[in-house]
Amino acid sequence: MAKAAFLDRDGIVNIDKGYVHLPRDFEWNHGIFTLLKALHERDFMLLLCTNQSGIGRGFYDFRTFCKLCLFMQQTLQEKLGFCFDKIYFCPHAPEFGCACRKPKPGMIERACVDFPQLCLRDSILVGDNYTDILAARAAGVGRKFLLGKAKGLLWDDERTIESLESILCVL
Repeated sequence: MAKAAFLDRDGIVNIDKGYVHLPRDFEWNHGIFTLLKALHERDFMLLLCTNQSGIGRGFYDFRTFCKLCLFMQQTLQEKLGFCFDKIYFCPHAPEFGCACRKPKPGMIERACVDFPQLCLRDSILVGDNYTDILAARAAGVGRKFLLGKAKGLLWDDERTIESLESILCVL
């Protein structure tokens, strides 16, 4: 069985500046390259799961989002020699009521369809918002890491972290 690291984008992969959609505004988060390299070396599939309501709200379009994804993938390939195995995103505004927007587990469930060998019990999620934790919890992801202070009740398999590198101590 395979294991995955589900990573949120804004606030984890990049600094969250609000509706980042252009490469010139994209700033890699401190420690993300170290974390991705370590996860890759430990045989985690790298799966990005990101709410992108800026599409649904008309702030940017799908094509612009895809260009930023290509920029991220190319940069990771150049710097690390690998990139995300797949990028999942929800383009809907919260009021749309879809099944894919976190805190619902739709993106993680989709990954299980795309990669039937995934064992969620052996997988992790890294997020910066309590909705990330709720999505992972609903899907059955084994361990969950919340960057920053908890804004909700955490269970035994969930912990807050002060930096991305601190995850390496518990993997």
